[in-house]
Amino acid sequence: MNENVNKRYWSYVIGFVVSIILTLTSYTLVQKHLLPMAGLVATIVVLAVAQLVTQLIFFLHLGEEKGARWKLMTFVFALIMVVIVVGGSVWVMYHLNYNMMHMTPSQEKTYMQDNEGL
Repeated sequence: MNENVNKRYWSYVIGFVVSIILTLTSYTLVQKHLLPMAGLVATIVVLAVAQLVTQLIFFLHLGEEKGARWKLMTFVFALIMVVIVVGGSVWVMYHLNYNMMHMTPSQEKTYMQDNEGL
């Protein structure tokens, strides 16, 4: 039992150090403008995925114990739901912003009068 506790302790320590390094790397890249915008976005996405994997392995211990397949399936399902909700929200907000930003107030009023009967 003592060996298991020691193993978990070092798992948390290693996970914490890796998480701090990934977070500080992201922060430094953004703060110092070390990359062009496209490269910066791609790098931040890669670092975010690395942070996610770090959290899953070192803190949630995904894949270490029996029944890991069910945990993985539950995680994948939750991830799909999050992608659908976040992606749908971003899509709706983009289209609302696009539709609202390309009309002047007089155009909006005319549109509402013509189409909404207001």
